[in-house]
Amino acid sequence: MAVTPSRARKFSSAIGDDAVPFGDRIRIAPGLDKEAGRSMSAYTALFRAGARADLPADYAEVWVVLSGALRVGRESDAVTVRAGEFVHVPEQTSGVVEALEDTTMVCVSVPAH
Repeated sequence: MAVTPSRARKFSSAIGDDAVPFGDRIRIAPGLDKEAGRSMSAYTALFRAGARADLPADYAEVWVVLSGALRVGRESDAVTVRAGEFVHVPEQTSGVVEALEDTTMVCVSVPAH
């Protein structure tokens, strides 16, 4: 495996042509992959209003909402996260993520996937 040199790198939160569909209402744009990020990965996601995705995942994530709003977790203890806020989603968190309106977020995952 090639070792990526230590240096600062910047990424865009734009959803461009390299974004891939995740279901019919979510698009994910790659950012920091496992090879470059080593212990973490990052991507930008666009959720159209009403989009839903099941949790859990086998890794912990921090989601930073840039615009819009998401509801995250089980109905009984779901949290709403709005533009300018972030949420920690531990590995194996149960429930769903649902876009309350069109939402753009950045996700950082540990370990990388």
